[in-house]
Amino acid sequence: MSADNPIQSTEPARDRARKLRAVLAAGVVLGLGATLTLAAWNDSEYARGTFSAGAFNLEGSTDGTSFSDHATAGAAATLGFTVNPANLAPGDVVYAPFAVRLAANTSTDASVTVAAVTNTGTVTNVTYALVRTTSMTCNAAAVTGGTVVIPAGTALSAIGSPTGWTLTKGSPVTNAGSTVFLCFAVTAGAGLVQSQTGSATWQITATSTS
Repeated sequence: MSADNPIQSTEPARDRARKLRAVLAAGVVLGLGATLTLAAWNDSEYARGTFSAGAFNLEGSTDGTSFSDHATAGAAATLGFTVNPANLAPGDVVYAPFAVRLAANTSTDASVTVAAVTNTGTVTNVTYALVRTTSMTCNAAAVTGGTVVIPAGTALSAIGSPTGWTLTKGSPVTNAGSTVFLCFAVTAGAGLVQSQTGSATWQITATSTS
């Protein structure tokens, strides 16, 4: 067939056009992929929290002035009864004040209660009452006018269901908190036996409220 045959000269040209379009299309896809990669931006944020524990300390006093820690039964404060409790007779009532507060630098308020009482020795037929008062004065009148924590007639070996109270931290916290005054009233019963001896140790527990 002659070289000027239009059919023979047209087909290769069409094939070249298709290949060129395929190459161009491939070039567009590659170019688009390069653009997406270059447009990938990154950024970060960091956050930090710092945590410190507060301070918490309950302290007590037998005179309302000098406060210190009595953190174990072995280091219990000795109550100063108004009548010698070592020479009780049936019907005797003896009184002893105690005060508690939150120590300086305590960072939270507290709820307080009598948590336990433990006895030693052989004393029986002895009961007591515990009230909150407005001062270190602890006598029959203070008990009558006080707020009951543990009611009269409670056995020396029991606490029943004591009424708790709140202690407020110092303001600023570098100061000691407000003082709560307590009054113990111990009564010897009619059945008190001669020559008995023993002791009672009360545990007063404070729990932070925040």
